[in-house]
Amino acid sequence: MALEYEKQLATHETGIPGLVVVDLSVHGDNRGWFKENWQRAKMAGELGLPDLRWVQNNISFNVERGATRGIHAEPWNKFISIATGSVFGAWVDLRAGSPTFGRVYTCVLDSSKAIFVPRGVGNSYQALEDGTAYTYLVDAHWSLELKKTYTFVNLADPDLAIEWPIPLDQCEISEADKNHPMLEDVVPMQPKRTLVTGANGQLGRAVRALAEERGLGESFDYCDIDTFDMSDPAAYSAYDWSLYGTVINCGAYTAVDRAETPEGRVLAWKANATGPALLARTCAEHGITLVHMSSDYVFDGTKEVHAEDESFSPLSVYGQSKAAGDIAVAGCPAHYVIRSGWVVGEGHNFVKTMMGLSDRVADPNDSLARVTVVNDQIGRLTFTDEMAKAALWLLGYRDGSEIPLEPAAFGTYNVTGSGESASWAEIARLVFEHAHGNGDAVQPVSTAEYYASAAGPVAPRPVYSTLSLDKIEATGFAPRDWRESLSLYLESYNVGRGV
Repeated sequence: MALEYEKQLATHETGIPGLVVVDLSVHGDNRGWFKENWQRAKMAGELGLPDLRWVQNNISFNVERGATRGIHAEPWNKFISIATGSVFGAWVDLRAGSPTFGRVYTCVLDSSKAIFVPRGVGNSYQALEDGTAYTYLVDAHWSLELKKTYTFVNLADPDLAIEWPIPLDQCEISEADKNHPMLEDVVPMQPKRTLVTGANGQLGRAVRALAEERGLGESFDYCDIDTFDMSDPAAYSAYDWSLYGTVINCGAYTAVDRAETPEGRVLAWKANATGPALLARTCAEHGITLVHMSSDYVFDGTKEVHAEDESFSPLSVYGQSKAAGDIAVAGCPAHYVIRSGWVVGEGHNFVKTMMGLSDRVADPNDSLARVTVVNDQIGRLTFTDEMAKAALWLLGYRDGSEIPLEPAAFGTYNVTGSGESASWAEIARLVFEHAHGNGDAVQPVSTAEYYASAAGPVAPRPVYSTLSLDKIEATGFAPRDWRESLSLYLESYNVGRGV
C-alpha cells in the first residue's frame, strides 16, 4: 500500500480510553524513508502521550500476508508502529471495571501510523502484506510470571463482530489463539495495585474511605510506619514492587513546632525528606507513579497567592524538610506532588479544637469567656476528602471508573478549598457561630502576641498561605468552597457527638 509522507504529527482518540492512534511524520525520497518512531519531547511533551519508562523494544515479523496474531491483553503499556508492510489491527478493552469493557476499535497501521495501547487493552494484528514487521516498546520486562496474568479473547467472537480484511479461515493462526475464550467468558485484566503509605493518618484514612466508596478497595493496600518505615532502606525488601502501579504517600511528620527541637528535627527530616527520597527512587526503578503530599510551608508566605512554580523559601525546619521531600519526589519521572495547607480531617485539628472551646464558652459552669486566635495568617482550609478526590482525579479515576483512564500530566498541583481566603480568627468565628452562636468570644491577636508566652520553640509561619488553584482546575477538577466544606464537616461532627 502507498505510504503517505510528511504527515503532521498528531493523535486521534479511539473511543477506548487510553488507546490513542498517532500519525507519524515519515520523510521519503527515491532511496526510501525515515521517521522518528518515538520522540519523547514531541510525543510525550507536545502530544501528551504518557511519558513512560520504556524498558524493552520488541519486533514481530510476519512472513506471509494473512498471518494473524490473537487478541492478547498484557500487563504493560505498549507503543506499536510498523517497520515495513502494513497490518489491520483490532483492539478490545479487557480491563476490569472499565466503562468501555468489550468495546472494539479497528484500523490499518502502516509506517506512518502508530498506536499507544494501555495495559489491559487486548491487541491483535493481521498482516496485509508479505514480510510485514512491527516494532513495539513496553514499560515492563517480559517474564514467565507476568505472562501468567495475560487475558485473551477469541478472534472470531461474534459479539466483537470484527470485520477482518482477510477471512480468518484463510489465515495463519496459532492453535492457542483459535481456542481463546469468548468475551462472555473472559477473565478481565485486573489493575495494578495501589499502595497507600501513612494510612492511619487523617489523609490516609480519607483516601481509604474514598477508595472503598468507589469500589476500589480490592486493589488498594495500606500501611503505616509500624509496618513500613519508608525512611529505612531495609524495609523496601518486604514488598514485591512489580505488583504496584501507584503509591500514594500520605505519611509525614507534621508537628511543626516540635520539629524545631533537636529530637523533632531528626524525625521531621526522616519522615519528610529521607523517606520520600527512598520511595521516589524505588518508584522510578519500577516504573511506579508516586503521589506525594506537600505543604504551603515550603514558601515564606510573602506572596499573597502561591503558584506551583514559585521557588522554595521555607522558614521552618518542617518547611525545609517538606521542600527537600518535594525535590526528591520530582526525581521520579511519574509523579504528582499535591500541595495543600491548613488541613482538616478525621483526628485532631483546628476545627475540632475550636468546637471544644465554643462548648466551654457556652457552658455556664466553665469560666472560659474568650479565646484568642491569630488574625495575621491568611489562607484557606483544605479538607482531606477533597485532597483524596484530587489525588484519584489526577491519577485518572473519572466518572466512577474503577481503573485510571485519564491521568493528568505529571507534576505539582495545588489543592485546597476554593473561595475567598480568611484568617484563622475568621475561621474560628465561623465555627463558634455554628456551634453556639458565640463568635464574639473569639478575640483576634497577632501571631507574635499569641506565642509571646510559649514555653517551647515556635516555628515561624507563612503570613500568606493561599495557593493558586488554576492548574488543578484546568484539569477539570473543581475544589469545593472551603466554607461549604466547613459547614458539612461541622454538621457531620455534630451528628457524631449527638448534637
